[in-house]
Amino acid sequence: MATSDRLELLQGTLDLLILRVLRWGPHHGHGIATMIAQTSDGQLKIEGGSLYPALQRLLHEQWIEASWGTSVNKRRARYYRLTAAGRRRLKQQETNWERLIRAMQLVGREPASER
Repeated sequence: MATSDRLELLQGTLDLLILRVLRWGPHHGHGIATMIAQTSDGQLKIEGGSLYPALQRLLHEQWIEASWGTSVNKRRARYYRLTAAGRRRLKQQETNWERLIRAMQLVGREPASER
């Protein structure tokens, strides 16, 4: 897929994507980026320059926590997991996202006065 064919993320969307991935269990940074790319059919590719500052922000907000472990490649890696506060934040963000999608769909409809 060409770089120009990839979708641009809206402000705040990366946090939601990270929280959604971590809902299924702990992952290291590269694993999070890979999961996002795979589950979006390559439409979303998250670079380290965006991912790691977002992870630090989520750590600061205490929506995720981190611990050191060993990856399948036998390398030391920092694993991130969702906290209870992060689960609440994820639910809130998903609700907001669904409202935004619905609003955009409504705006895309032909106005009743013009039908």
